[in-house]
Amino acid sequence: MSEAVVAKRYADALFQLGDEKETLEQLLEELKVVKDVFDVNDSFVIFLKHPRINNEKKKQFLEDVFQDIQADVLNTMKILVERQRIDIVPSIIDHFIQLYNDAKGIAEATVYSVRELTKAEKEELEASFVKRFNKNKVIIHNVVDPSLIGGMKIRIGNTIYDGSITGKLKRIERNIVTAN
Repeated sequence: MSEAVVAKRYADALFQLGDEKETLEQLLEELKVVKDVFDVNDSFVIFLKHPRINNEKKKQFLEDVFQDIQADVLNTMKILVERQRIDIVPSIIDHFIQLYNDAKGIAEATVYSVRELTKAEKEELEASFVKRFNKNKVIIHNVVDPSLIGGMKIRIGNTIYDGSITGKLKRIERNIVTAN
């Protein structure tokens, strides 16, 4: 079974637990902290995957590191250690965040622009995309990309809206080539 399918199943289970216990927001915040730990600390994952370290030491290590975290999250990580799948934790968290966002009507957008967007520009984009996608909220992540020359490129989910000058020039070039 592929890792994406397995990660989605664990994320679904965590989401259902959080929904039943009405702790989705707390679960989301704790999972973001766990993801940061996994993203920043490569030696952490290496330790948890090391074959010569027994699972009991790994579980104790998880308990020591994540003392203040919900039992559901900690137990999930312990199960992943036992099943030697601890490396899919970031993927599980990404799936969980997507489930949470879908349930709450939230969309995340990455906006690529030549310069940092002002607060007013971000708010205007948010308002525009809230209406366009019929969402309650749109979270915008701004990425500065000087290769765009001008304009911006927006990615929401798997859809990319390219309003950059570079994109327009490429479309013009493609039209010229196909016309000949």
